[in-house]
Amino acid sequence: MFDLRTVNDVLVRAAGRGDRTVLMGQEGTGSWSPISSVELYGRVRALADVLREWGVGKGDRVALLAENRWEWPVTDFAVLAIGGVDVPLYPTLTPEQIGYMVRDSGAKVAVVSTAEQYEKIRKAGELPELKHVVVMDAGSYEGAESFADLIREAGEKQQRNAEFDVLLKTARPEDLATIIYTSGTTGESKGVMLTHGNLASNLNYSTGSLGLGDTDTGISFLPLSHVTARHLDYALMCHGTKLAYCAKFDQLPQAMKTVRPTIVVAVPRVYEKIRQAVESKSGASPLKHRILQWALGTGKVHRAEILEGRRPGGLGWKLANKLVFGKIAEAFGGRVRIFISGGAPLGMDTAGWFADAGIVILEGYGLTETSPVIALNYRGAYRMGTVGKPLENVQCRLAEDGELEVKGPSIFVGYWKKEKETREVFTEDGWFKTGDIGNLDADGFLSITDRKKELLKTSGGKLIAPQPIENKLKANTLVGHAAMVGDKHKFACVLISPNLTALKGWAKGQGVAIEDPATLVKDQKVRKAYQEIVDRVNRELANFESIKRMYVVPEEWSVETEELTPSLKLKRRVVEKKYAREIAEFYADEATSKK
Repeated sequence: MFDLRTVNDVLVRAAGRGDRTVLMGQEGTGSWSPISSVELYGRVRALADVLREWGVGKGDRVALLAENRWEWPVTDFAVLAIGGVDVPLYPTLTPEQIGYMVRDSGAKVAVVSTAEQYEKIRKAGELPELKHVVVMDAGSYEGAESFADLIREAGEKQQRNAEFDVLLKTARPEDLATIIYTSGTTGESKGVMLTHGNLASNLNYSTGSLGLGDTDTGISFLPLSHVTARHLDYALMCHGTKLAYCAKFDQLPQAMKTVRPTIVVAVPRVYEKIRQAVESKSGASPLKHRILQWALGTGKVHRAEILEGRRPGGLGWKLANKLVFGKIAEAFGGRVRIFISGGAPLGMDTAGWFADAGIVILEGYGLTETSPVIALNYRGAYRMGTVGKPLENVQCRLAEDGELEVKGPSIFVGYWKKEKETREVFTEDGWFKTGDIGNLDADGFLSITDRKKELLKTSGGKLIAPQPIENKLKANTLVGHAAMVGDKHKFACVLISPNLTALKGWAKGQGVAIEDPATLVKDQKVRKAYQEIVDRVNRELANFESIKRMYVVPEEWSVETEELTPSLKLKRRVVEKKYAREIAEFYADEATSKK
């Protein structure tokens, strides 16, 4: 447990370690250059001085549009040091979305990473409050400032400065620290207002039981515009853990091998992709496939020991570990001792698969509005299928309809300029309504079933939670994403977005040499394969929640094509609108169907 009062206290801790490396920034060559504690302090102080010269002060907003790189925390800390409020924006957003958020927040300054992000600001429309644009990458940008130029005196400002240190201490827990726009899975993005106290109180309790220290290393690759990634970075800095920044997701496999982290925090989709890659590679050879299945079967026998944190003995386990499990561990760099999943529900199938491979994934849960952690599993307090026990300073209760409601110092103060929407998410006695359906067992472990607004209610009155079923489908290598539909209908159906790389490889092995995705997904063998996947999942479901019809779309859903949020969650409304014709065909004969 820490004793943080504000986020500025995180900087004080990180900057108090002398010449020790605290961050590692990735250079153009792909290598990482160390940034010491004093260098971090100097860069933050230099940028903060410039912002003050520009008239940025208490309560002023600064937009931050960048991938994960060392300039991100420097900007963040500099803004907070002078009493400002930063507004992190996802680099995948369109110019129109960015324009809305910059205007809505009234940002005076925008700090962007690359020429691509600079162009988005230029194309974002009228931004009347914006006075300065700063670009991190070298180059000439009309009307913009160079980040490197702004911190050119950083080397001279590495010594602790009494005036600056006093400035850091003037921040109060009730001061607004950040406005984070939600990813909009269920409607228009809203700016979540989090205070210094919200963020600090969550940091004080969230990671203390993980046993992190100054010998650990992490990789920052989840978007820092997402509160989970930002919270993790703050926590690692407080623990003295080295932090390497990975700007692009496709560079992550190489980063794992080079940095060799000891802690990995990822969204479920990252774990699902690694599982799919392993299964796809083994599927190319009947012998490798049999070895993988044998190894996982061996691991399953020892699952209880693994979940308790014990390393199984016996010749079978040792052989399975040498042939298979060790290679899976190497995909993460070979040194990871703590695996955490958050941001969306981790399917039981995926959690069980990794456990059988000797990897325990500690699932946690939270929302942007809760700063973010509500609950987290720990070694010694772990239960698969749950998101762990709530933090000590977070109170939880369940409403009559099962919705989880929470209360505590980490709960946000409201939505930016949206008083009505703020009132709607709080009960009369001040509890925040999470929008998630939950369950607390007798031992205090919390389980999350689904989003309340995403539950499907059939015309027969039965409630179906789509996410667990979709996760079962995604456990198969050929399935990229899945979206169940059926609200107000007699039966449930599913849209499946394929993993096209895996599908094409499988199809060639079946003698189907079709490259065009639209033609490939209509092939009889392909349709049969996906139907068999659905049938296997159906065997584990009650009749009312089973999938009666399916449609395989020819596209891979992505953030860029807007079916997924930047944190890789499904935008159900977008999918339903985009495939309205296909969904209508599911139910064209509903009145007479006997399904």
